[in-house]
Amino acid sequence: MRERSGPDSIHPGAWWTWSLGLATAATRTTNPLLLTLLITVTAYVVATHRTSAPWSRSYAAFAKLALAVLLVRLFFATALGSPVPGTHTLLTLPEVPLPHWAQGIRLGGEVTAEGLAFAFYDGLRLAALLVCVGAANALANPARLLKSLPGALYETGVAVVVALTFAPNLVADVRRLRAARRLRGRPDRGPRGLLQVGLPVLEGALERSVALAAAMDARGYGRSAQVPASVRRTTSALTLGGLLGVCAGTYGLLTAEGGGYGLPLLLAGVLAAAAGLRLGGRRTLRTRYRPDPWDRRAWLVAGSGAAVAALLTAASVLDPGALTPGAVPLVAPTLPLWPAAAVLLGLAPASLTSREPS
Repeated sequence: MRERSGPDSIHPGAWWTWSLGLATAATRTTNPLLLTLLITVTAYVVATHRTSAPWSRSYAAFAKLALAVLLVRLFFATALGSPVPGTHTLLTLPEVPLPHWAQGIRLGGEVTAEGLAFAFYDGLRLAALLVCVGAANALANPARLLKSLPGALYETGVAVVVALTFAPNLVADVRRLRAARRLRGRPDRGPRGLLQVGLPVLEGALERSVALAAAMDARGYGRSAQVPASVRRTTSALTLGGLLGVCAGTYGLLTAEGGGYGLPLLLAGVLAAAAGLRLGGRRTLRTRYRPDPWDRRAWLVAGSGAAVAALLTAASVLDPGALTPGAVPLVAPTLPLWPAAAVLLGLAPASLTSREPS
C-alpha cells in the first residue's frame, strides 16, 4: 500500500500544536498589522492543505464568527463607550440618562477615535484566536487525534472530539439543506429560510447524538479494567500534584518574583502529570490499530508554530511598544521587521507538505 504524503498523513497533534503556537503569538500582541499577518498565514496554509473532509470546511465558519466578534466589539465600544479617554471626537450619539445605581455605564455620548482604535485592536486579537482554532479544526482529523490520546484521557478525549466536530457537521448540514432548498426553488435566506433550515439541522443533530450514544454503548465506552486501590491512589496523587505544579510553575514564570522556582516547578509538574496519565491508562481497555507515527514532518510543523510563539513572546518582552501600540495618543501602528519575519515562520507547513489531489 502506498504511503500517503498529503496533509492528512501528518499527525493531527502537530496541526494543533502549530495552530496553538500561532494563537499564543496572537495573545502577545495587539498590533493590527501583525495580527492581520497571522490571520493571512493561517488562511494560506488552510487554503493549500485542507482536504475534502467535512471538518475542513469549518475554517470559513470560524472566520465569519471572528468577523462577527470584531463587529460586536466595535458596536459595544460605540454604544456603551470606551474606558480609554480620547480627544478626537468622531461623532456624538444621543445619550440616554441612567439611574444613579448605574454609575460608570453610559448609553450613547461621544465616540472617539482613540476608543474605537482600542476596541479594534482588542477585537482583532480575539478574532485571530478564533481563526487559529478554526485552522486546527480544518486541518486535523478529529478521529485520528482521538486515537493518539493517552488511555487515561480517552473518555475525556471522546467528549472533546465530539464537541470539536459539532461545528464542521453543522456547517455541512447547513450547506446540504440550503442546496436542497435552492434546487426545489425555495428561499434559503432571510428569517423564513433560516427557520426552515434551522429546524432540520437541529433534528439531524439530535439523530446523530442518539446514533453516537448507541455506537459508543455497543463499543463498551465507559468500561474500565480492575486495578489495585494503591495504583488508583498513586495515579490521583501524581495527576493532581502534577497539575498543581504546572499551575504554580506557570504563575512563577509569569511573575517577576517567581523566575527562580517557576521553571523547575513547571518541569516537575509536567513529569508528575505524565506519570499519572501513564498509570491511569491501565484502567482503559483499548488497543490501537496502526497508531499514527510522529515523524519528521510532524516535528517540523509543530516546531514552526512553537517557534512563532516563542519569538513573539520574546519580542513582547524586548520591544513591547512595537507589539502593543497605544491608542492614546493615537498614532498609526508600524510593522516591526523581525517579529513579522517570526510570524512568517508559520508558513513552514506550506513548503513541508504537499496537498493530495481530491
